Amino acid sequence: MFEYGTLYHQIKTDMENTQEYTQMPRIGDKAPDFEAITTTGKLKFSDYNKGKWIVFFSHPADFTPVCTTEMSAFAVEEPKFNAMDTKLLGLSIDSIHSHIAWVHNVKEKMGISMKFPIIADIDMKVSKLYGMLQPGESETAAVRAVFFIDPTGKIRLIMYYPLNVGRNMDEIFRVLKALQVSDEHKVAMPLNWKPGAKVIVPPPKTLVDMEERDTNTSYEKIDFYLCKKELAV
Repeated sequence: MFEYGTLYHQIKTDMENTQEYTQMPRIGDKAPDFEAITTTGKLKFSDYNKGKWIVFFSHPADFTPVCTTEMSAFAVEEPKFNAMDTKLLGLSIDSIHSHIAWVHNVKEKMGISMKFPIIADIDMKVSKLYGMLQPGESETAAVRAVFFIDPTGKIRLIMYYPLNVGRNMDEIFRVLKALQVSDEHKVAMPLNWKPGAKVIVPPPKTLVDMEERDTNTSYEKIDFYLCKKELAV
C-alpha cells in the first residue's frame, strides 16, 4: 500500500535540505551572526565585526593551488585592508588541524603568514548560513564567495566565483573603497570608477536643487539628472 505520509515526509525533508544549502543572505540584510573555531581562537562574528568593515571570504579547500594563491595574497595585503579600517575573515570546509598545517606550510614554503582568522567549518554550519555551498558546483566545498559587511553589520556587496577561477584583488579593493567613499560623501560611482575619478552627484530632489546645478561650476553636467564632480579620495 502506498504510504502518503512517508512520501510527504520525504518531500518535506528534501525541500528543507535544499533550502539549507541554497539559503543566501542578500545585499542589505543583516549579516547572520555565528560562533566558530578559527586559527586565531574562538570567534563570535558580531563582536569581530563591531565598528569595522569585514571582508569575509570562503575558499574550497586547504592545500589547493588556487586557494593558496588567494589566501597568501590576502595575507600580503592585510596591512592595506587594516589601513582601510577593514578586517579579513576566511573560511573553508576543513578542520582546524588542516588549517593550521596549511598556514604553517605557506609560511614555510612562501614566507607568508596568514594572521587573519580562518574559520574551521567542518560541519558546514557557517557555509550553509551564508549560502557558500552551492550544490550545482559542489556539495562539500564552498564556492569562492566574498561578503563586504559594513561596521553596522549590514551586507553591502556580494561576489561569487566558481571553484576554478581565482578572485581579483584589485576589484576587491576597488569596490571596498567605492562603498566607503559613497557612504562618507553621499555620492554614487559610475562605470569603472577608481579612486581619483569623478563621482556621480545624487539626482536633484526639488526644482531648487535642479536650478542650483545650473550655477554650480564644479559639476560636469551631462543633463539635469546626471552630474559628476571631482572628489579627492
